[in-house]
Amino acid sequence: MTRPKGVFSVDENVKSIISKRLERTAENLRRNNMEAYIAEDCAEAVRIAESLMKDGDTISCGGSVSLAESGVLDLMKSGKYNFLDRSQAKDRDEVEEIYRKTFCADVFLTSSNAVTENGELYNVDGNSNRVAAICYGPKSVIFVVGYNKIVRDLNEAVTRVKTCAAPPNSTRLNCGTPCTQTGECVSLKAGGDMPSGCKCDGRICCNYVVSAQQRHKGRMKVILVKEQLGY
Repeated sequence: MTRPKGVFSVDENVKSIISKRLERTAENLRRNNMEAYIAEDCAEAVRIAESLMKDGDTISCGGSVSLAESGVLDLMKSGKYNFLDRSQAKDRDEVEEIYRKTFCADVFLTSSNAVTENGELYNVDGNSNRVAAICYGPKSVIFVVGYNKIVRDLNEAVTRVKTCAAPPNSTRLNCGTPCTQTGECVSLKAGGDMPSGCKCDGRICCNYVVSAQQRHKGRMKVILVKEQLGY
């Protein structure tokens, strides 16, 4: 469901700075052969996403709080599309079957753990069906990203995941990792690098993907939203 309007009020001065960051990021995404759009709010993000899909398209998605909060997930469930919805699977075998069918989808929708102002997407995954589909398979990949996920560079992206993304996602998924108790990755105290972290079986930071300049122009489409979305 779309986040209620007015929950996160931002004054005009802050909006001006946010707009400049998003414009700079969008320009560099386009230089990296990705399509980039700037949405004033979630409602516009939904309209943009709808314009990027055709009725009857086979679509799927990765687990994403941003898709739910923005209202894009509601669009996906509207009946206009052939939605490969893993939440409707009866058992793990059916979930795995949906994961594999997703590689032949027309459109894959997701968010990104971070987007650098240099026009790079940074994503970290545990099961890794999400990053796999980002890299290859679906004809089109649509990212819905709140302005809170914009970072200066990859170093900041790594820190963001270890402090802002992984702990709440691990809590949401009941992974039982140390970051659910401390609020940050255990590797930060030791000055750990990108792949450093806990040794728990429930760890969600297993595979790391940086999407830089793309060979297939326009396959990746990034909707940058002037609202806070997800983790």
